[in-house]
Amino acid sequence: MQKQAIIVRTDLEMGKGKTCSQVAHASLQSYMKTKEKNPEWVEQWTREGQKKIVLKVSSKKELEELFKKVRTRLPCSKITDAGHTQIEPGTVTAVGIGPAPEGKIDQYTSKYKLL
Repeated sequence: MQKQAIIVRTDLEMGKGKTCSQVAHASLQSYMKTKEKNPEWVEQWTREGQKKIVLKVSSKKELEELFKKVRTRLPCSKITDAGHTQIEPGTVTAVGIGPAPEGKIDQYTSKYKLL
């Protein structure tokens, strides 16, 4: 079974709409990277209903550490905000991972709590 994980920072105290936007950016960017590198994972994920999980971290450091561990092992994307609304330009807000096999994603994300 395939799934996608999106991890978002809570320390930025983004509004609900802003948070949703960053999660959507992470989902789409990660999807595009996966489609490029592992199209069979995307095909299976689509057939299975496009399972997603949204998790939270409490700091930039925590998000950067996760991204550093995952980036060479699974398709993923780090999101930086353009700074048009609530936060400063270039602020790292979220990471998207996959879609990828559920077990591979869980190796890196199982310790994080749901948003």
